[in-house]
Amino acid sequence: MVISTINPSQINTKVVYFGHLLKSLIKDELNQYLNNIIYVENFKHYFDNEPLLSLPDVIIIEADENDDCFDQIDYIRNHPFLRGLIIILLGIRDDKAMRKAAMELHVDDYYYYPFQTAHLIERINFLVKFKLIRPTLVDLTDRFDQRYKIPIQKRIFDVVVSGLSLFVLSPLFLLIGLIIKLESKGTVLYKSQRVGAGYKIFDFYKFRSMCNDADKLIDTISDLNQYQTTPGCKQFKSTFVKFKNDPRITKFGSFLRKTSIDELPQLFNILIGDMSLVGNRPLPLYEAENLTTNEWSTRFLGPAGLTGLWQISRRGKEEMSELERKELDNFYSKNYSIFLDIEIIVKTFTALIQKEEV
Repeated sequence: MVISTINPSQINTKVVYFGHLLKSLIKDELNQYLNNIIYVENFKHYFDNEPLLSLPDVIIIEADENDDCFDQIDYIRNHPFLRGLIIILLGIRDDKAMRKAAMELHVDDYYYYPFQTAHLIERINFLVKFKLIRPTLVDLTDRFDQRYKIPIQKRIFDVVVSGLSLFVLSPLFLLIGLIIKLESKGTVLYKSQRVGAGYKIFDFYKFRSMCNDADKLIDTISDLNQYQTTPGCKQFKSTFVKFKNDPRITKFGSFLRKTSIDELPQLFNILIGDMSLVGNRPLPLYEAENLTTNEWSTRFLGPAGLTGLWQISRRGKEEMSELERKELDNFYSKNYSIFLDIEIIVKTFTALIQKEEV
């Protein structure tokens, strides 16, 4: 007789259970020991929509009558954020070939029914204590750094172009700075924190095109957000924020925005390596924090950029939905190349003049 030393109230490990054959037999006992267990019906849907900072510690997968079992294990072990999860397989038959295949995919353990649930819980508790599981913000950055490295030819191109551009445009920068100072009080450059590749947070520079207290007025004009699907409803907040006919923009600021001249100070961000010439736009913190599910975090596996697919496709148009913009970002992160970058740069020049003030 095995006497369990587990105190059910002390097991706060987050566990996800996927399967149906054994669930009805052991569910009551699992619920007795685990305070935080989730039973999911759709494996992919769950992980696509689960925020990165609330990922489970352990996933229990039933192997029998699960044709996708090894694909699911492979998906976890090759995913930049899920690879550290503890994986335990449950089966109803002792299949040595399946066990060998599972262990080659680095499954943490494999149990065959009947087994004592207390033993399974003890094993989970041990694995959690001796293995780093849950990603922190620092962990996320480290994992992204391991996955995303800017190609050397892209970095050389960025440094050469941004350096020469800053030198040639320096007289224009001085003229723009003078006009901004004459028109309104405040600094010439607007600086804000943005999130780029690998969730890296950096200071992002633009020519100031708004009144000096623009950030304090953002809540008062939320109805103007072109991505807000339910105008006037603060309960359903969109990920992206982009205002039509923003009343905070100054007269000269309107010109800077229509010509995209306000973006030129980001050449300095490119020179020092915060961004690239082409990539996904770095996002404000309040937008980036809404894109931490596995499905949409893919955009951060590619470079942050001065211009990108969004700019050349449908920038400023009302019919550009939030979903479309997310999909464009993910597409670029998965498919960017020097040839695609050159195509985007060429097309950017034809998209500089915008019809709407956004």
